[in-house]
Amino acid sequence: MTKLVVPVVLAGGHGTRLWPMSRSARPKQFLELVGEGSLFQQTLLRASDNERYSAPIILTNADYRFIVAEQAQELGIAPQAIMLEPSARNTALAIAVAAVAAVDNDEDAILHVLASDHAIDAGADYYKAVDVAAQAAANGRLVAFGIEPTRPETGYGYIAVGEDLGHGVNVIDRFVEKPDLARAQELLTNGGHVWNSGMFMMAARTYLSECERLAPETYAAARSAMAQARRDLDFVRLDGAAFETAPNISVDYAIFEKTNRAAVLPVSFAWSDLGSWDAVWKAHKPDQDGNVAVGPALMSNSRDSMVVSDGAHVVVDGLQDIAVIASTDAIYVGRLSSAQGVGQIVKALKSDDTTRGLTEIHKTAYRPWGGYSSVLSGERFQVKRLFVKPGKKLSLQKHHHRSEHWVVVKGTGEVTIDDKVILLSENESVYLPLGCTHRLANPGKILLELIEVQTGSYLGEDDIIRIEDEFGRS
Repeated sequence: MTKLVVPVVLAGGHGTRLWPMSRSARPKQFLELVGEGSLFQQTLLRASDNERYSAPIILTNADYRFIVAEQAQELGIAPQAIMLEPSARNTALAIAVAAVAAVDNDEDAILHVLASDHAIDAGADYYKAVDVAAQAAANGRLVAFGIEPTRPETGYGYIAVGEDLGHGVNVIDRFVEKPDLARAQELLTNGGHVWNSGMFMMAARTYLSECERLAPETYAAARSAMAQARRDLDFVRLDGAAFETAPNISVDYAIFEKTNRAAVLPVSFAWSDLGSWDAVWKAHKPDQDGNVAVGPALMSNSRDSMVVSDGAHVVVDGLQDIAVIASTDAIYVGRLSSAQGVGQIVKALKSDDTTRGLTEIHKTAYRPWGGYSSVLSGERFQVKRLFVKPGKKLSLQKHHHRSEHWVVVKGTGEVTIDDKVILLSENESVYLPLGCTHRLANPGKILLELIEVQTGSYLGEDDIIRIEDEFGRS
């Protein structure tokens, strides 16, 4: 390859099918589920070869902007753009926005569109496929990567492979919706079908041309959202009004099922969209009894089961085909083979005001400066553990309904209270009266940890008046 490919990483999904670990505030792409690093970080690393790829374009939800920036920074990867989507409008629009940005830099740009939450064995076969697809895209094809199936799978859509176009790619005869088990077995037995991976390779200019012809509303929204975008720190905020004029439609329906430029590249490298807990189990190497344990666990007299634990030591005894997923505030126990049904369970939890929060946030909430964990709460009081990264600081803020006590348990804290600045060391504390202007910073080189005790008539997170904030939240 001579021309560098632009990775386009789609990282805005709110997926909750891996509940209770994956939740709206921190979905699966930012979790470490298989291998080292989060799935998003693994995606960035696969596209970090500077002899093959340029810097990535990342599209994500505005709520995830700091997680995206932080996880990229941990790898030493500097994206050429982190674009913030103001609402969910599916993949057709996201790719069109990335194509507009890429063409502005290079009218002949080739895009490699990547989901940020897939597990892939990125060996020699993977990169050979990338190079083949890039050449086909340079020749005007919109290329879908199709995974050769290894089993009857009801969780994936399929692509029917048509005539050979040469150079490894084929015509797409049609797309097949997720089948039932009998139909999936038929597709596997008869051959000629591949799993639709959701990965694509295309020339940005070709995609925009087809988008303008086949999905003009999407094309116009992408052009307008980019033209009226604004810079916010290291992010690009796409214009909300323009963005939301586009239909909520996938690239498959909007473009690939209608264009005469579509092609499929059948590939055989290991791939999973990790769309359910049984898919996570399959992505691991089980022990001799077919068991997988992630976190503290003991599997006794059990087979073909999985435990994922955030901290609690889980013991499974005398069971088969069981999934136990234990987070700090919720536990899922069910048949591993029936784990596709977690999505329906999440819908039921969301419909109840008393359990909706379990689908949205973890007990540990992450912020650009660090985060906090809820320890204990009751009437008119709440206890949290705060952790602040070296060199970071919270916003300058005040509260209308609560006062706070801070006790440092590790590191050094710099505390601003109105016009005073004090340093707190381990085992030292400070009182923040209701209504005072205050800020916490970590001037040290190790993580700052402290216990926060809140008291007052209202303790919600929305009782924060930000006066100044280095993360643009004031």
